[in-house]
Amino acid sequence: MAVDTADGVEIRGALVRLRRATGLPVAFGGLVEAGRRQVRISELSGTATAALSALAVTSGNGLGGRAVALSRPCAVTDYSVSAQISHEYDRPVAAEGLRSVVAVPVVVRRRVRGVLYGALRTAQPLGDRTLGAAVAAARDVEQALVLREETKELLAAARPPAPGPADAAARERVREAHAALRALAPRIAEPELREELLRACGLLAAGGEPGPGPRPAPREVDVLACVAAGATNGEAAQRLGLGAETVKSYLRSAMRKLGAGTRTEAVARARRAGWLP
Repeated sequence: MAVDTADGVEIRGALVRLRRATGLPVAFGGLVEAGRRQVRISELSGTATAALSALAVTSGNGLGGRAVALSRPCAVTDYSVSAQISHEYDRPVAAEGLRSVVAVPVVVRRRVRGVLYGALRTAQPLGDRTLGAAVAAARDVEQALVLREETKELLAAARPPAPGPADAAARERVREAHAALRALAPRIAEPELREELLRACGLLAAGGEPGPGPRPAPREVDVLACVAAGATNGEAAQRLGLGAETVKSYLRSAMRKLGAGTRTEAVARARRAGWLP
């Protein structure tokens, strides 16, 4: 059973990467259900049956529930006889033929949001390499969830002020959010979310009068947005994951297209041209 959500896609991809990196025959996982202290197993990779599909794992119960309760990875060498865990889920685990299992919580902002599992059908210790790969897969999901939450927060903060007298503080918040969104976009692996974010950036910048001159490259707008928010070249490079010389090159190109002689003039002209809010 697969959940067609952006979060489900992230978990599915992490499970595939986990199996590829470790050779584990089975991986599965799911998210904590909203308002409940349980994980719903929604993503399966390499399973031979549907025994684990849609299984609800309560915090504290079984291996995954233990990982949720402790907020740390947990592993057993032989699930069915382990004294470290409770055994509410022995039947579906046995139906899938799983013996050695690791469960790693997905923790975002100190809150467990899901669990990833990797498993063998033989009873043997899982080595450090396998455990490390499972933790790395969970960290990938954590980063994706953080990025998505940051995007939603920035989009909410970036709503233009209501029509009326000019509100300088509100306009400045829009500009700061626009710069943050432009810096965030390249870090988002999911194409649909990235495009949605860039469309929102375009709406925030709308209102200028595009001139007949050359159009900016996306990275030129990213650099200008950072400059408009008061960032130095070094700070812009850090935010955008670029080299300092690359930032300088994009800035020079943008200034040339705008016919600007200084950074300040480039920002002012970019706003008039509709490149920036």
